[in-house]
Amino acid sequence: MRPRPHPAPLVGVLLLLAACGHSPPSRFFTLDAAPPAEPAPGRAAVAPVQLDAVHIPAAVDRPEMVTRTGPARVQISGQDRWAAPLGEMMRRVLAQDLASRLPQGAFVFPDAPSPEGARGLVVTVLQLTAAPDGRVDLQASWSLLDPGSNRSVGGDNLRLSATAGPGSAGQAQALSAVLGQLADRIADAIRRG
Repeated sequence: MRPRPHPAPLVGVLLLLAACGHSPPSRFFTLDAAPPAEPAPGRAAVAPVQLDAVHIPAAVDRPEMVTRTGPARVQISGQDRWAAPLGEMMRRVLAQDLASRLPQGAFVFPDAPSPEGARGLVVTVLQLTAAPDGRVDLQASWSLLDPGSNRSVGGDNLRLSATAGPGSAGQAQALSAVLGQLADRIADAIRRG
């Protein structure tokens, strides 16, 4: 007579399969351009600027949304995700923000043909943190590059923050607002020469 198999492993496998079938659906979030505080001046009195790159830290350059939960601790969401790569979305939104703040003809969108004498703009995000309460803090540096070289002809180091409400929706709105603040500062410096 053969011994009967014990049912516990089979029950465990069935419970595991049932749990996998009921995971919550993913939610996707995007960034939006922030309206300028004041309309851009009419025509360009400065050489055009083209946004060449936005570099972001590897810790947040992922599909999942990342929230800082304490000193040296983050939580990576299993449910809330960015609708596109975060670095690409930040570059797109920052470009839209700059275009709405600079005079007509003073800004060239990324990947567009660059006019003669256009200066490059590179933004490096050194730290990007989102808190559970919806506060987003950004530490970034930006550099304006001489046409045809990598020599910086201007720039600044900034710390900016915004709060738009708790949760991932608040995080996305606050990051959009912070990018608008960054565009305000860059556009102001470019207009002043």
